[in-house]
Amino acid sequence: MTTFLLNHVLINTSVHPGTTLLDFIRYGQDLPGTKIGCREGDCGACTVLEGRMENGKLHYRSIVSCLTPLGNAHGKHIVTVEGINMETCSPVQQTMIDHNGTQCGFCTPGFIMSLTGHTMAYEPSEEKIAIDSVNGNICRCTGYKSIERAAISISKMLKDKNPEDPLNWLIQHQFLPSYFVEIPEKLSKISKQPPPDIAIQQIIGGGTDLMVQKPDDIAERSLGLFFDRSDLKGIYRQNDHIVIGAAATANDIMHSDIMNDLIPNLKKHYKLISSDPIRNMGTLAGNIVNASPIADLSIYFLALGANLLLYKDGKEREVPLKDFFLDYKKLDLKKGEYIKSVIFPAG
Repeated sequence: MTTFLLNHVLINTSVHPGTTLLDFIRYGQDLPGTKIGCREGDCGACTVLEGRMENGKLHYRSIVSCLTPLGNAHGKHIVTVEGINMETCSPVQQTMIDHNGTQCGFCTPGFIMSLTGHTMAYEPSEEKIAIDSVNGNICRCTGYKSIERAAISISKMLKDKNPEDPLNWLIQHQFLPSYFVEIPEKLSKISKQPPPDIAIQQIIGGGTDLMVQKPDDIAERSLGLFFDRSDLKGIYRQNDHIVIGAAATANDIMHSDIMNDLIPNLKKHYKLISSDPIRNMGTLAGNIVNASPIADLSIYFLALGANLLLYKDGKEREVPLKDFFLDYKKLDLKKGEYIKSVIFPAG
C-alpha cells in the first residue's frame, strides 16, 4: 500500500508502485493540470512538487512525475498545479499572466510549479536562482524572455520572505493555500513503507533511467524501492576518505559542503548535468549501474579513484570503480548484489 498526500487529500492506494506518478495523478485522480509531454524527463510539462520532512523541516523540490514510480511518493506531499489554486491567482500565477509568460499554455503548469517550488526554498531568492529554477521546463512558444522577466519579478517579491519559516510567510502573502500549514502533522502520521513481501525482481532508485528504458516492465515487476532508504543516504568523511551513499542524488552531491570544499567549481560543473528536477531524482548508484558512456557522474568518480562498496545478504565487497565496468552495459555485479556506497580518498 502506498500512502501519501496529494495536494490536500490523503491517498491510500494499492495501485502498482511502478506505475508512473503522472498516470496516477491524471487518470487515477482526474487532475489533468499535470501534462503529458515527452515521458522522458526532458520537457517539464509534468513537473510537480515533492515535499518531505528533513531534520524537522518540510522541504519541497521539483520533480518530473513522468519518471517517478508511484511507490516513491510514499510518506510525502505531492503538489500539482491544482494544489496551489485559490480563489484568486497566486503571485506566481498572476506574474506569469502580467508578463505574457504563456501562449498555448501546455507547458505553463510545469513552469508555475517550478517557480512555486523556488518560492518555498529556505535560502534567500536571487534573480539568477529564480531563472535557474525553470531550467527543467521547455516552452515552444514564448522565446523565454517573458518567462525570464516573470521569474525576476517573482524573485523581487520574495525579498522580505522569512528564510526560517518560508511556508507561513508564503501562506500569509497568498502564494500558497492555507492547508499547507497542516502538512507536517499529516505526514508524521504516515508510517514507513514496509519492504516487499515477495522476491524483488527489480531495484529502482529515482527512476530517471529505468522509467525511460522499460516503463512497462517496471509497472509489472516486484520492486525494491531504494530511493528513500536512509542507510543508503548521506555524504560524510570517514577517516581519510569520503563516503557517498548510493541513493544520494546529483543535487545532494552538488550542494554538499564536503564535496564543494573538495571540488571548488563543483556547482558550476554540475549545472551542466541535466536539469534541477532530474538532479533531484537521479541517484549516484543508478547513474553508475546505467553502465553507459553518457552517465554523467561516473567520470567524476573514476577521476577521483573511487571504489564501490557492494552488498548482498549481509556481506560487503569492495571493487574499484574502474574495474566495475566490464563492457558497455556489463558490470561486475552479482545477482542480488547492489551498490551501498561510493568511497574515494579525501585528498
